[in-house]
Amino acid sequence: MSAVPASPAASRPRRRTQIFLASTLYGAATLAAALDAECFAPAGRRLLLVTNNAATPETTPPLDAAPGFERLRDRFDRVVSWNEAISPYHPGGWAPRPGDVPLWERHLRLLWALGDDEVELVVESIQVRPALALVQLFPDAPVDVYADGLMSYGPTRNRLDPLVGTRVRRLLHLDLVPGLRPLLLDEFDVERRIVPAEAFLSVLDALAAAPDGFASAEPPGEEAPALLLGQYLSALDILDVEEEEELHLAMVRGAAALGHRRIVFKPHPTAPAHWSRRLAEEAAGLGVELVVLEAPVLAEALYRRMRPALVVGCFSTALLTARTLFGLPTARTGTGLLLERLTPYENGNRAPVTIVDALLPDLAGDRDLLADPATAGTAGREPAEVRLGELLDAVGYAMQPLLRPDLRPAAERYLKEHPEAVVRRYFKRRRLTALALPGGGTRRRLPIPGEAVLRRAARFARRRLTRASRAGAKPVTSG
Repeated sequence: MSAVPASPAASRPRRRTQIFLASTLYGAATLAAALDAECFAPAGRRLLLVTNNAATPETTPPLDAAPGFERLRDRFDRVVSWNEAISPYHPGGWAPRPGDVPLWERHLRLLWALGDDEVELVVESIQVRPALALVQLFPDAPVDVYADGLMSYGPTRNRLDPLVGTRVRRLLHLDLVPGLRPLLLDEFDVERRIVPAEAFLSVLDALAAAPDGFASAEPPGEEAPALLLGQYLSALDILDVEEEEELHLAMVRGAAALGHRRIVFKPHPTAPAHWSRRLAEEAAGLGVELVVLEAPVLAEALYRRMRPALVVGCFSTALLTARTLFGLPTARTGTGLLLERLTPYENGNRAPVTIVDALLPDLAGDRDLLADPATAGTAGREPAEVRLGELLDAVGYAMQPLLRPDLRPAAERYLKEHPEAVVRRYFKRRRLTALALPGGGTRRRLPIPGEAVLRRAARFARRRLTRASRAGAKPVTSG
C-alpha cells in the first residue's frame, strides 16, 4: 500500500511570530535596544502590542503617540493595541475565564492575522495583568520577560501558577546596579540576560534627536539645569496629595540650597496641573528659574539632550539610569518616609525604594557630598554601611518568605551583622517578629482552641472558692 503524500500545508514550516507587550516608552526603548543587540532569535514577524494601563485610557495618550516613538517603530512589522483587542474591558482589571481561553486565542489570531503561527511572547510585569492575561491566552507559547526597571531586583510580587512560570525562559534587564542580581522569577531558575548599555544608549540618542517635545526642556542660558523627576505616589495611596506636593517643593528647595539657579521639573504625565503652579511660586520666592516640561518626554532622552547638573527624585528608575549609564550627579528625597508608609510590607515598590535609599545621597542630608561633582553621581552611602546585595536578599525574604524560603539564612545573617539603626530603617519590628527573625520581639504564643472558655470557667471557680472561704464554710468540691 503506497504512502499518502503529505499536503503542502502540512509540510510547510510554521512561521514564527514574536509579540512584544509594552506599556511605556521606557519599556519600548528597552525592547528596541534588546532587538538591536540581537537578544532575540530571528522571527518571521514581530508585533508590538501596546497597552494603555492608565486609570482612564480614553483621556491618556498611549505610548505609540509619545514624542519620539516613531524612532522605535521600525523594529516591528506591526503595532497593535491591547486596549482595542479586549474593549470595553480595562487592561488592568480583565482576565479571561479558563473556559474562554480557546475562543480568545482564536479571536486574537484572526484579529492580528497570526494564522497557525508559532507564537513567542515577550512581556513586562508577568505577575499582573495585562501581561498575565496575554500569557494565559497563548498557553503553548514560550515566554521571555523584560525587566520593568528597579522592580526586577525585588522578589516576584505574586505566586505564579507553575503552568505560567515554567514557560518563562529568560529575564532580560538593563544592568542598572552593576553586580546586583535580580530576584524576579528566581524561584523558576530562569536565565538572566543583560541588555547591553551601549545598545540602550544608542536608542536614547535617536529619541533625543526627535524634535517633538523638547522645546520646553531647553531654557535659554549656558548653565546646566537641575532636573527634578516628579512621581504620582498619591494615586497609589502611598502618600496623600499634600504630602506629595510637599515632596516636590522640597526638591526645589534642596536644589536651590545647593546653588542651582535653573531647574527643570518633569511631572508625572497624570499628575494634577496645580502642583506645577505651586512649584513655580516656590521657585520665584527662592530666585530660581523654573521650567516645567509640558510633553511626556522620556527622562533618559533628556539626559542626552540637556546633560543636567543634578538629577533629583524619589525612587524612580530614571535615577539609576542617570547614575549608572550617564554618570550624572543624583540625589534622593522622601525615601525614609516611604519606607515607613509602604504597606503591606510585600509592596512591590519596596525594592526600588530600598535600592535608591541605600545607594544615593540624600538631597537635604548629604549636601557636602552633593557639592562635589566628582563623587555625587557615583557615591551615596557606601557598601561598608549598606551592602546592597545582602540587604536586598534580606528584604526579599521578609517580603516573600513563602515564595523564597531559601533566602532565610541570608536574612538572618544580615540582621545579626548590621547595626540596629540600619536594620530599623529597612525592616519593621512586627515583620521581624512575625517571621521569628533576629531583631524582632518575643513572639506571642498562639491561642489554644477553646482557651477563652476555659479561662472563664477557671475565674468562676476561683470566685466560688473565695466566697466560700470568706464565709467560713467548707468548700464543696466534686469528686
